[in-house]
Amino acid sequence: MLAACLEFLGLALCVTGSLLVMVACGLPMWKVTAFIDSNIVVAQTIWDGLWMSCVVQSTGQMQCKIHDSVLALTQDLQTARALTIVSAVLGVVALTVTVAGAQCTNCIKEESVKAKVVNAGGVLYIVSGLFVLVPLCWMANNIIVDFHNPNLPPSKKREIGAAIYIGWAATALLLLGGTLLCCSFSPGVRGTYPIKYAPTKTITSNGEFDKKHYV
Repeated sequence: MLAACLEFLGLALCVTGSLLVMVACGLPMWKVTAFIDSNIVVAQTIWDGLWMSCVVQSTGQMQCKIHDSVLALTQDLQTARALTIVSAVLGVVALTVTVAGAQCTNCIKEESVKAKVVNAGGVLYIVSGLFVLVPLCWMANNIIVDFHNPNLPPSKKREIGAAIYIGWAATALLLLGGTLLCCSFSPGVRGTYPIKYAPTKTITSNGEFDKKHYV
């Protein structure tokens, strides 16, 4: 029972984390305009994402432009694109593996094999969280370094956007959920003693139960 609860809780956290990774990947708010110095009074806000850049006017109108060339992007953006996609794909694969080995399904009959499959799903979720954590930290570090660069004009400085915070939350959920799935694999949670059933009583030729089953 405890193993099933850990599996359900871990899977719920991991699925939520994978969905947040997909949301963060699609949002254009990885970098947002920094309102500092002479740039504090502006009529527009600039969002920079992995796939597009958007300009939001003070009137509420928004215009977005998809990045034309992948090679023209900075190295951190190219890496963030690749790793977030890999993380999302790993999340889908890990979901399939975990569901196949979960106690609530009958895809696999052997209990020991099911435990190993769930453990593999938890490891995949942890790897998925680490893959998305790398571009998030890299991007945040570049934003902070550029923000404190005195040679960079204020109009070019950016702040950490909402997509990065969502990605960090997704990473925490993936790491926590994957750890719970791996913990459900331990013998102390699943039980070290297999379930043994009483033998079936046999009937003799004269229609009576075999007396060897009685004490």
